[in-house]
Amino acid sequence: MTHPFVKMNGAGNDFIVINAMERPFAPTSEQARALADRETGPAGGCDQLIVIEPSQTGDAFMRVWNADGGVVETCGNALRCVGWLLTLAGGRDRVVIDTLGGPTTAARAGELRVAVDMGPPRLAWDQIPLAEEMDTRGIELQVGPVDAPVLHTPGAVSMGNPHVVFFIDHVPDDAFTRATGSLIEHHPLFPEGVNVAFAHVEARDRIRLRVWERGAGLTLACGTGACAALVACARRGLTDRAATVIVDGGELIIEWRESDDHVLMTGPVEVETTGVLP
Repeated sequence: MTHPFVKMNGAGNDFIVINAMERPFAPTSEQARALADRETGPAGGCDQLIVIEPSQTGDAFMRVWNADGGVVETCGNALRCVGWLLTLAGGRDRVVIDTLGGPTTAARAGELRVAVDMGPPRLAWDQIPLAEEMDTRGIELQVGPVDAPVLHTPGAVSMGNPHVVFFIDHVPDDAFTRATGSLIEHHPLFPEGVNVAFAHVEARDRIRLRVWERGAGLTLACGTGACAALVACARRGLTDRAATVIVDGGELIIEWRESDDHVLMTGPVEVETTGVLP
């Protein structure tokens, strides 16, 4: 039997989304990689493959495969897309989506806009996780010569998945982002790998961000990366607790609430096409 799919994107970060609420869909790593392939995958492939499954505790469970075929905990931009689909299908304004990274709430925030409550950031070294204990406001990691590093002392944050955030005084080009991101992604300090963000603070309420995603590479947007960047910047006093985060594919509004420590992400969703899996 074939499975229908929806091709969606959130600020350019694109997904093939499959509804497995009534009929299971459990691809192997090889199959997930084939579906994501930019040359041969359906609808031009994707950054992540998303499968919506039944949930015992929420409205649905969102399972995520990266383009390399690996399963990951969660994906912020995909949560907005899945949230939009579920609210549309159920005729509701708000839904609870379970993930391997924990439950999240998604709510309609306008026409083709969704706000996701990503919950509190995890900031302890063993929650990221790191291989050894250190202050996650600025961890002991540098890129380049010991006496003159190009980058150093990034922040580390988990938003249900691990992120390291370098504070950088310019917007890095593709070559720098790819080279540095791929170098850091599998660094031994990060036993589960890590998403690598480069944050250029333009103002106290504005961050320009580029992200090398673990298992997906350079993407147009990373929702959890935008959340992690705001938290890391605010912890260092570089920004306030709310900011517009500009990614390659658009803008995300991120707020780290003082009232309950939760991080809220608001941004666009787009339906690109629909189809049936080969």
